[in-house]
Order: sequence, then C-alpha cells, then structure tokens
Amino acid sequence: MEEKEPLLDEAKMEEKEPLLESNKQKNSAGFKAMSCIIANASFEKAATFGLSANMILYLEKEYHMDLVTGTNIITLWTAASNFLPVLGAFLADSTVGRYPMIAFGSIVGILGTILLWLTTVIPQARPPLCGDSTTQCKSSTSFQVIFLCFTLGLISVGAGGIRSASMAFGADQFVKRYNKEEKHLGWQVGFGIPAVFMLFGAVSYFSASSSYVRSKDRSTFITSFFQVIIASYKNRNFTSATLHNIVYHRQKDSAFVVPSKKLRFLNNACIVRDRERYCNANGDIQDSWSLCTVDQVEESKAVLKVIPLWLTGVLMSVTVSQGGILIVQTMSMDRHITSNFEIPAASLGVFFCIFAMSTVVLYDRVFVPFASRIIGQPFYSTSKLKMGIGILLSILFMAVLAVIEYIRRGIAIRQGIADNPEVIVNMSALWLILPYCLIGIGEAINTVGQYEFFYSEFPKSMSSIASTLRDLSVSGGGLVATFMLNIIDQVTRRGGKPSWISSNINQGHYDYFYLVIAGMCVVNMLYYFLCSWAYGPCQSAAAMKVSREEDGICHGSYV
Repeated sequence: MEEKEPLLDEAKMEEKEPLLESNKQKNSAGFKAMSCIIANASFEKAATFGLSANMILYLEKEYHMDLVTGTNIITLWTAASNFLPVLGAFLADSTVGRYPMIAFGSIVGILGTILLWLTTVIPQARPPLCGDSTTQCKSSTSFQVIFLCFTLGLISVGAGGIRSASMAFGADQFVKRYNKEEKHLGWQVGFGIPAVFMLFGAVSYFSASSSYVRSKDRSTFITSFFQVIIASYKNRNFTSATLHNIVYHRQKDSAFVVPSKKLRFLNNACIVRDRERYCNANGDIQDSWSLCTVDQVEESKAVLKVIPLWLTGVLMSVTVSQGGILIVQTMSMDRHITSNFEIPAASLGVFFCIFAMSTVVLYDRVFVPFASRIIGQPFYSTSKLKMGIGILLSILFMAVLAVIEYIRRGIAIRQGIADNPEVIVNMSALWLILPYCLIGIGEAINTVGQYEFFYSEFPKSMSSIASTLRDLSVSGGGLVATFMLNIIDQVTRRGGKPSWISSNINQGHYDYFYLVIAGMCVVNMLYYFLCSWAYGPCQSAAAMKVSREEDGICHGSYV
C-alpha cells in the first residue's frame, strides 16, 4: 500500500511549541527537506541573476536593439518575475498548495531557460550578424522578438512558482509531524549554464518529495477580505450613533475583543445586528457576507494600513532597476585590474551581492553593538528604521552615480571620442564599486526591514503573501522605471537633440537621468517620514498572534 504524504492541520500548527525542537533526530528530516527547497530556490536565483546581468548586452549585440528598447524589455521581464510570485502566493495559500506551486514553477522555469538557450544556438531565432558597418545591421523580426519575450515570460512564470512559496514551504518542514572571457566562451555557454542551474534545482526539489510536510488547510484571506468590505458596506448605517449597545462578533479566545479605532468604517462588518438572523444555535455565522469576525476586520485593516509604506519600497526599487544602463556605463570604462586581467562588465555587479550579503551577516553582530557603545545605551533597530536607512542610501547611490557619470562623460569628450561609444574611456570602472557598495548595503537593510515589517503586521494566514510583497515592490519599481525611462527619452529627444538615454553614452546625459531619479528618491524619503509617522508604532508579533479555533461563537463585547 502506498504511503500517504504527511498532512498537517494548520490549527494544530499554532501550538505553543518552539519552531525548532531540541531533539536533533526529529529535526533531521526537516533540515533535509528544507535543504532541497533552499537548493531549488538558490539555483533559480542564480540562473535568473546570471541571465539578467548579461541580457542588455545580448539584446544590443545579437538582436540589434537600442538601449531604451532593450532596457524596457529587461525591466518588464524583471517586473513580471517579481509580480508573479505574489499571484503564486495567493494561489498557493488558497487553492493549489505550496508543493504543487513550486513543482510547477520548476518545470516551467526549466522550459523557459532551455528555449532561451536555443536562441543562441539556432541562427534563425535572431537577426544575422552585422557586417563591418553597423548601419548594415538588420533589425529583429516580429517573430524573433515574440519568441524571445515568450521565453522570458516562461522564466518569469517559473520564478513566480518557485519564489511564491519556497520560504513558507521551507518553514513548514520544521513543524511537529503529525566579459571578454564571456564573449570568448559564447552566448551558448553563457545562457546554457542558467538552464543547467534550473535543472539541478528542480532535481534537488523533486528528490525530496516524499519527505515534505504539506499543509492540509487552505487560507481564504482573499475571500475574507472582500467579505469584510461588503459586510461593512451593508452595515454602513449601523454605527455607535445609531446603536446604544454595539455587539461585535468575535472568535472564542480571540486576541481582539473589540476592533481598533483606525479605519473605523470597516468595524461595521463585525457588528451583530440580529443574532438570530446571522448566527445559528451554535453561534456560527450563517451569512459571511453580512457579518464577519473582529479577527477578519483586523486582518483586513493590517493589509490596508501597510499599503502606503509598501509604496515607498516601490519607489526605492526604481534605483535597482537601472542594471542595464549600469552595464552600458561599465562597458565604456577601463575594466582592467592588471595589464592582463579585465573584469567582465556584468561581473562588476557581484560587488552588489557581496556588500548586500555582508550587511545581512554583520548588521546585528557588528553594527548594532557598535552603535550601542557609541550612544551609551542599547540600540534598537526597528523594521521601519531599517527601511528608512535603505531609502537614504538609495539617494546617495543615485547621486554618486551621477557624479561618476559626469566625470566619465567629461573625460570622453576631452579624449575626442564623443561620437564613438565603443572606445574605452580613460577612467577605471572600479569607481563604480562605491555606488554598488551603497545600494548593496541599502537594499539589504531595506529588504530585511520590509520582511520584518510585513511578517509582524500581517496575519499568519498570509505568510506566503507577506514573503512576496518585497518582490511585488520590485515589480512595481520596474514598471515605474520603465515609465520614467520612456518619458525622459521622449521629452529629451525633442528638437532633434540626443536623448539623455541615448545608445551612444557619450552623447547622452546619463548623469542628468540619475539626478532625476535621485530627486524622486528625496521625495520618496519625505513621503516615507510622513507615512511612518501616520502609521504609528508597529504591532509586535505577540500582539498579532491570534488563537484560531474552528468554531466561531457570537460573543458580545459591549461598548
């Protein structure tokens, strides 16, 4: 007889026991299962990062696209890759389940990377090579562009499936059971490696299928959210001004006795107007679209309250959506470390990863103790403080980039190569390490702050969604970046002048473009201060913990 997979009741998962038990033997299976999940997610990230780092060069050199068109494709692809995990999280938590969602994403991701690799192998999949004169280059056909976008779309769908539930599914496993060098190797190898990474990740994930703990219950937050909206509208005429004794419907042993005073228009959803009509003999709600619990109302409020602060993450993500332009800037600078070694342009972005990872590791272990000694008292780093620090560093990132580009462009003009962007400017590309350092540190601190903020403010039933909201902000940032890129390009090219974002970097004004984004970041900082003040203190994880019982009872909380 075939052994059934372990199923868990999420109500039992709420028991007051440590997430990681001290018994190593009991945890060994969980660690083994989670290692496969981490490997799958890591291979997907490595594959996507490897592709995105070189994509702008591939589109310009092989598909003969201009900088604006190529950047638009990349930012839209990035936006899709960061939006689809949110959609996947909704589906994983409500209907599909986390294991099937990750499995689906793994298969589709492999298909997408293989098809993209085939565009480097099949000559008909891309335009023919240019001759000696770039004016002789043929542009891509509609079919070639559509096929390319289709492969990128499959990769985005795969990323959506894998990223949407990997973090939450990994946590489930610990619950008690019941360059030039690049050019020489060729695009075939460069795009073939990410396909192999995706394959390795999928094999790792499926190899532990029999060991995974899979949650039986499904979250119904989306339905619950709309029930609160509709019920509050139906009860809009029943308020404290019209009722002398208001009775709020709450669950047994709920942490919320009465709804909070913020967003009070939603409190009408949990007012018990007629107990006999809306509750049965056992106290269960009969019409969930006319009466909701206090818990449902507070969970819906939690989502609406974080939206203004979440938008600050969207605007900050505009700064990290400039990867394609940064690659072009790097290509025009001297990338030699020694006379015989030259850093590939796309590889310079590894400094972003180094500083980001170092910040995550050293922040609590080095910075916080150091700050505590400086101020002479314990330094408490809240989630909102981390988000604010990240936004501040994003301003410095764009400002430093603008200064470096201003200097680089001036040197190019003095060298007399304004009309020839292929000639290397006599300025070291290592100057770009400084802005990579700033955005790496800022992105790491801001990301950690956002994750902490969403997890503390959101109900547990939205764990997958909370883990993907950061991706959603990056997706929104990509769309905003695309909009700004096209608007600035159209406005600055009027009158026959070169666009600020010209494919010829020496004739454009990338420094002006960076300053515009820096100005937007300053506005974002002021907006963040306002939203943070209006939001008030964050809810602690303990305050948000609610005992979820299967039976809801019509208790009366009189005000």
